[in-house]
Amino acid sequence: MKQSFCLYEYIRYTALNVSGMFGLSCYILADTFFVAKGLGANGLAALNLAIPIYSFIHGSGLMLGMGGATRYTILRNQKKEKEGNLAFTYTILLAAVLAVLFCMTGILLAEKITFLLGADTDIFEMSKIYLKVLLLFSPGFLLNDILICFVRNDGAPQLSMLAMVTGSFSNIILDYIFIFPFHMGIFGAVLATGTAPVISLIILSPFFFKKQNQFHLCKNIKQMEYRKQSFRMCRYILTGGVPSLVTELSSGIVMIVFNMLILGLRGNVGVAAYGVVANLSLVVVALYTGVAQGIQPLISKYYGLGQKDHIRILFKYAVITVLLMSAVIYSFFFCKADFIAALFNSERNPELGKMAAEGIKLYFSACVFAGWNIILSIYFTSTDHAGPANIISLLRGFVVIIPMTFMLAYIGNMTGLWFAFPATELAVAFVGVIWYVVSKNQREKSKIE
Repeated sequence: MKQSFCLYEYIRYTALNVSGMFGLSCYILADTFFVAKGLGANGLAALNLAIPIYSFIHGSGLMLGMGGATRYTILRNQKKEKEGNLAFTYTILLAAVLAVLFCMTGILLAEKITFLLGADTDIFEMSKIYLKVLLLFSPGFLLNDILICFVRNDGAPQLSMLAMVTGSFSNIILDYIFIFPFHMGIFGAVLATGTAPVISLIILSPFFFKKQNQFHLCKNIKQMEYRKQSFRMCRYILTGGVPSLVTELSSGIVMIVFNMLILGLRGNVGVAAYGVVANLSLVVVALYTGVAQGIQPLISKYYGLGQKDHIRILFKYAVITVLLMSAVIYSFFFCKADFIAALFNSERNPELGKMAAEGIKLYFSACVFAGWNIILSIYFTSTDHAGPANIISLLRGFVVIIPMTFMLAYIGNMTGLWFAFPATELAVAFVGVIWYVVSKNQREKSKIE
């Protein structure tokens, strides 16, 4: 009975979140497809140089959303409603600070950042426009990420999924309209992307107008009882959301490093080929993140209730899902690599097509290891063990991937570079397995004692 109930909850939350995250990831994939069709290889290269900024913004939103919603869920299930509302309040305040920083960066530093990202004269203006407009839309991205997480954890996963999917599909439709009938070029692509979270927020709004939400902003936050908890609450929110941040942030950092190395090896055509692979990678990571976000509110709830058997069952389901998902994804990419590369190669550039197809086959051999690492990070976060989750995320996001990329690119040029991601995920997965086994043994030992 217990296992069948866990399976029902798992399917209900995970299926909705995987669908929602898949739709959400179509933000950038739609941009990639329509920019490739409308603006060619230079447009694709310009997009790929600017798109890491999206990972920074979206990663920040997920950090606050996942960290704040996890803390909120644990506190509510411990019957601490006031502290749960405080978690939501500080999540919104932190988002406001980040929104101001992102907007100011877009206004004052867009040109300098575009130059630092390596854009040459052929693609500089397009990259700058995309980057600047994306940063100016950051308040919408941040608020949307936060409310989607809180609404899902507040017992409305269907609405959360509907908001994500509706926003994403509106982005695809607007991409087509702005780039082709309206001939707005790269500005049209980024305008469509920035409009999507606004539409998603409109879908979420009835949840608040009808007063279905159990979380609220705290009034009189300057009162002493709130001020005493402020630092600790912010620390919980930020540390609890670090794995989600690093998962997204690492995508941006890796893209920047790859772009710089590929510019030296193969120029703008190489960057365009990597753009195809990198944007497909965002979709794959989003699918795994969907599974992780599906189990997060459930594991947090059962952790707050002290029901460890439910946690173990849910984690097993997530691992099995990732294994099956990885087998399907890699089989499809391996068999259809040439076809996928051709979809994004409107100019039929043979060099671009060959590089992209090779990259798809090699890069995505990392699938199963990346999925395991994402699930394990969220598992530790949801059980209030932020330390292991943060270390795993930092290893795969920065500590291992960056030196691995430089080393393998030096040894094997483009082929070595494609293998940097799989090699990193494999190494970190090995560390994660050891950590999980050790922590499991410690829990069983403490239970016996």
